[in-house]
Amino acid sequence: MTSSASPPADLAVIIVTWNVRELVLDALRALTADLATTSLDWRVTVVDNASADGTAAAVRAADFNGVEVIESEVNLGFGAGNNLALRALGFSDSPGRAHGAPRAVFLLNPDTLVQAGAVAALYEALFSLPRAGLVGARLTYADGSLQHSAFRFPGLMQIALDLLPLPPALHGRLYQSALNGRYPRRRYTADQPPFAVEHTLGAAMMARREAIEAAGLFDEGYFMYAEELDWSMRIRRAGWEIYLVPSAHIIHLEGQSARQVRPQSIVHLWRSRLRFYRKFYGPLRAQLAERLIQLGMRFQIGKARRMEARGMLSAAECEALIDAYRKVMRLCRR
Repeated sequence: MTSSASPPADLAVIIVTWNVRELVLDALRALTADLATTSLDWRVTVVDNASADGTAAAVRAADFNGVEVIESEVNLGFGAGNNLALRALGFSDSPGRAHGAPRAVFLLNPDTLVQAGAVAALYEALFSLPRAGLVGARLTYADGSLQHSAFRFPGLMQIALDLLPLPPALHGRLYQSALNGRYPRRRYTADQPPFAVEHTLGAAMMARREAIEAAGLFDEGYFMYAEELDWSMRIRRAGWEIYLVPSAHIIHLEGQSARQVRPQSIVHLWRSRLRFYRKFYGPLRAQLAERLIQLGMRFQIGKARRMEARGMLSAAECEALIDAYRKVMRLCRR
């Protein structure tokens, strides 16, 4: 472990947080306990995105050894928040050498609990697998059930499954299938070897320095959601491979910051997905995605109204959701 004066030689951990003070403190306790069992030279940076709950002061008061705080005056979102710390480590926005940067960077959500041995398993896999540029962990929910943490890049079927009505039995089967970007659940078993994937969930991913140098930093055109898809796509296009490491177990409490602003999160999600489709897919496929999203939003508006009529949503909640769905429809009209 090194002081905050210079980047660590082996591993830098970055946690971007917003208004989840108690969760990030729990995350730091679990993370630093696991880091302490390794022989790695490490440092943790918490980027506080203008939280109003005293997060930065609480982290400093806890006096975690090897943990520093960077405070942003505004909420930068996930990608730009990580970039703030990555630049401090010596990485540049565009592809290029990062002199003095650590061998690896571990990006971790504040609503996670790193389990024993997870950091070492990720680090070992990153540097032992052929051409591995980024690795992700096996995630479970708080109740121990599996959270899919690796996916194929999204296609039109995934939009349909997210937004359009299907018979429940058919939807359930398709939702867990390769058509929805899922990998078989059996591959996530703790004793299974790492397996190649197209991208991992951004809640916990460790990247090799050379892969970051090749891809550059996060695209700050995304505020939240899909940043890791974009980054993973660029890492893969730079010639690196991505793996999921089942032996690295992390509990993910999932989406705590996003739940604070649900209607806004809907808009952020689909704005980001549209940006991804338009950036990486051809014009025809992107246009088909736009049409499908518009159709899906019309269905979601009708669904919200039906839920209000049944007393499942208040009038204010219904109108807030409908306003979000209409904003997404306008985003589809370029």
